[in-house]
Amino acid sequence: MRDNSTDYRQLFLNDVPMMDMRAPIEFAKGAFPNAINLPLMNDLERQKVGTCYKQQGQQAAIALGHQLVSGQSKDQRIAAWAEFARANPEGYLYCFRGGLRSQIVQQWLKEEAGIHYPKVIGGYKAMRNFLFETTQQAVAECDFVLIGGLTGTGKTEVLQMLENAVDLEGHANHRGSSFGKRATAQPVQIDFENRLAIDVLKKRARGIEQFVLEDEGRIVGSCSLPLELYQGMQHYPLVWLEDSFDNRVERILGDYVTNLCAEFVALHGGEQGFRLFAERLQQSMGNILKRLGGERYQRLSALLQQALEEQQRSGAVDLHRAWISGLLSEYYDPMYAFHRDSKAERIEFSGNRVEVREYLRARAARHR
Repeated sequence: MRDNSTDYRQLFLNDVPMMDMRAPIEFAKGAFPNAINLPLMNDLERQKVGTCYKQQGQQAAIALGHQLVSGQSKDQRIAAWAEFARANPEGYLYCFRGGLRSQIVQQWLKEEAGIHYPKVIGGYKAMRNFLFETTQQAVAECDFVLIGGLTGTGKTEVLQMLENAVDLEGHANHRGSSFGKRATAQPVQIDFENRLAIDVLKKRARGIEQFVLEDEGRIVGSCSLPLELYQGMQHYPLVWLEDSFDNRVERILGDYVTNLCAEFVALHGGEQGFRLFAERLQQSMGNILKRLGGERYQRLSALLQQALEEQQRSGAVDLHRAWISGLLSEYYDPMYAFHRDSKAERIEFSGNRVEVREYLRARAARHR
């Protein structure tokens, strides 16, 4: 018979399956990658019990909870918990603090299904605090270096070649720029922070103590970087990635046109997928209207519209190069050139993709 656990590190290192007993509204605000929501109470039941607790105290709230979750609803929930427990014999269950809800579920599973299933002591709150501290400790104890470069140089591609890279944009499900929104939604803030911390935890467990990050702003789409990490990124050394203008245009064409369109079509089907893809590109252009200025926005938007019409008619994406080239040369490149100059004293190496990759690998080897 397995004991209840406080070994949060092993739970996350081993991707242990977990059953989250909190209400759906709690789960939606933040959870863990290997957790599934099988709540003791639904949102309405939880709200009623909470109101009762405030007005009449704990015993009355418990009694109401047993009244609300009874009969068929109780049987269905126990059946779902038992199915999870049998499918994941190495797993655990948890509630917010590892208290009453976890105890009730454990008791019902034992009495009704004959299953002893251990819980995480301290519950969601303790695990969340553990991951929060994991990121803080890494910022305090590890060495960090940033990859910078003009838009479209392939910084993410370089990160994916390095075993000590932490892909902030990957965890945020966003490409980082004004056009970086993907077809699928971003994680909520807490889920983003949890994914980032677990990635760092696993890499440190493999002996990695130096991390490579992309040089990002404070916010990646709708996800904010942890404050301590972002503050550190204002001082970390920088490696600058370079590539030709034509290569950058092609890379952006692939990422923001061909691949993004394919994402939307895969999710929504051909006609609706293309419509949503086209709306996304036009919306992204609209988001930088003020920074582009009226004349430039009208010109680039017209080029984008022509390219979308041709793509829809024939499938060809060639016309997209015109607005992409204009956006790079007139908007992104001047902005990034300013940023590069402001960070020049921190740049310790610059080169193409192969050179930067090899430099960073050698740098990591020196820190082992």
